[in-house]
Amino acid sequence: MQKLFHAVVIAILAVAPIAARQKANTDVLIPIHQFVDAFNKGDTKAAIAACNYSTFIIDEFPPHEWHGTGACTKWMSDYEADATKNSITDGIVTLGTPTHVDVSGDRAYAACRATTPISRRARP
Repeated sequence: MQKLFHAVVIAILAVAPIAARQKANTDVLIPIHQFVDAFNKGDTKAAIAACNYSTFIIDEFPPHEWHGTGACTKWMSDYEADATKNSITDGIVTLGTPTHVDVSGDRAYAACRATTPISRRARP
């Protein structure tokens, strides 16, 4: 079964200044893919390292939004709590094609749909 992360999964809001707009649109996705790839490998440390201090994340589980310093650390903690509560195991995220990428100076916004198959532990 596929579960759709509602709305925007990850929006990276402050990336290094980028000269060319086309390259910028591609570069904005690099930390997003690094975060997701590390998450899928179970490498929490690398996932958090891929996040910028000005990351903003929206997701379907409470509190639904995380932003600023430590946003990815907080998201990871809240994800793990939600997964435990709902007996979800083996979280793997597959990113879809970005629905929107915008770069303005040293700021960027990217919206990507994501799906994840759900594996559940048997409840006692």
